[in-house]
Amino acid sequence: MTGTPHRPFWSLIDEAARTELAGAGRTARFAQGAEIVRQHERSDHLLVIREGCVKVVVESEIGYQAVLALRGPGDLLGEQAGLDGGARSAAVHALAPVEVLLIPLSRFGAAQRAHPSIVQAVQHVLSGRLRDADIQRAATGSEAVRKRLAVLLLSLAEQYGHRAGPTEVRIMLPLSQDDLAGLVLTSRRTVSRILEQWRGEGWLVTGRFLIRLLRTDLLRELASADDRSRPAGRPGASRGTDGPPAPGRP
Repeated sequence: MTGTPHRPFWSLIDEAARTELAGAGRTARFAQGAEIVRQHERSDHLLVIREGCVKVVVESEIGYQAVLALRGPGDLLGEQAGLDGGARSAAVHALAPVEVLLIPLSRFGAAQRAHPSIVQAVQHVLSGRLRDADIQRAATGSEAVRKRLAVLLLSLAEQYGHRAGPTEVRIMLPLSQDDLAGLVLTSRRTVSRILEQWRGEGWLVTGRFLIRLLRTDLLRELASADDRSRPAGRPGASRGTDGPPAPGRP
């Protein structure tokens, strides 16, 4: 379940475009847990994350919530609704204190016309997210859940972790098991079972707002393993843990 290296929107535009967008927008700050964007609302602005981390969440008509993605510094939010004029298709919640740049759609459109790098960056963001969604859907049929979860934890460690030893990384984000399940397209029960096994084998420790990866070396070994040749006794060797994909995914 790998794709091309992530490059946030802000890193894809040139300095002149950054200066214009910064001047066109205003800075807003949100506390951890705050709802930054509400699903189904109509809005007249886009957002660029400057600091912090957010989760993108879809809520079904029966109240089920599925986490679609995590976004961090430099990422663009609300571009789809900005392009087609429709309502927000998902909500955005702050996982940590967040600072964003709020840019009115009219000013963003004017900046696009003046700076080709913005147009190219938006196209890159949209195509990258479509490609990542395709890769995730394909992975549900070809990769074990344990492998997908290992890949996710290593990605979180790389983007948001703090190294605490040769093989230990601490991820301090308020992610629930439901959140992790949504991100790897499986059930909460399956994620809970895998984490319990990994805790028992000394691979990680979980706590409130904290995941301590104690054996990133073994997680990397699992993440890069060929599912067809996984050795017996390693996580992923047993059957019956690939629960149904979480609903609400695109």
